[in-house]
Amino acid sequence: MLILEVWYSSILVLLTGNMKDAEVSLSAMSICLNINGWEMMIALGFFAAASVRVANELGRGSSRDAKFSIVINALTSFAIGFIFFLIFLFLKKKLSYIFTSDSDVANAVGDLSFWLALSMLLNSVQPVLSGVSVGAGWQSIVAYVNIGCYYLIGIPVGVVIGVVYNLGIKGIWIGMLFGTFVQTIMLIIITTKTDWDKQVEIAQWRVNRWAINNAQESNGSGTSLLANQE
Repeated sequence: MLILEVWYSSILVLLTGNMKDAEVSLSAMSICLNINGWEMMIALGFFAAASVRVANELGRGSSRDAKFSIVINALTSFAIGFIFFLIFLFLKKKLSYIFTSDSDVANAVGDLSFWLALSMLLNSVQPVLSGVSVGAGWQSIVAYVNIGCYYLIGIPVGVVIGVVYNLGIKGIWIGMLFGTFVQTIMLIIITTKTDWDKQVEIAQWRVNRWAINNAQESNGSGTSLLANQE
């Protein structure tokens, strides 16, 4: 799932490089992606925490605690994302001077600041929900959601808005943001519509199957060892 996001960002950079005034656009895109990456590091921590906590609670047989952990992880991550949203909405292009002294690049980053702030807000929720999916064993479902939202929605919308409607780098970023928005909505629907009691049963079945297979392998190894000794 993470590699899909890395490739997605790389494609956005390639698209930006084909626009007018590519030098300024690429610099602004790189700065915004770096800033977005700072917040994403925190969100990925919640991704790991959510996946481990949900997996543990399902394995323990507690659907109630699994749902409680999802709510706490999501709200905590969203609160942090909201703080970043306010910070970057207020600072706008000022933060870009950490990376550059070029006023044109700083102005381009300033034009993207609102959309960058929205990206941080969405990216505070989406990784948590992805972590929940990993903890519940839905990796393949999330992979399909990511492919559809990133490559079938985000990139085409970005190309249309950025190239056809001449919004440039802002259009590319809006397309990316729209793909992330659709992805977040889909993950919210999947999470809220899930029968977590059923997920507990599935988790316990997986654990029991693994335990039985492991016991059979151990017994088989022990029998072979005794036969060799005889």
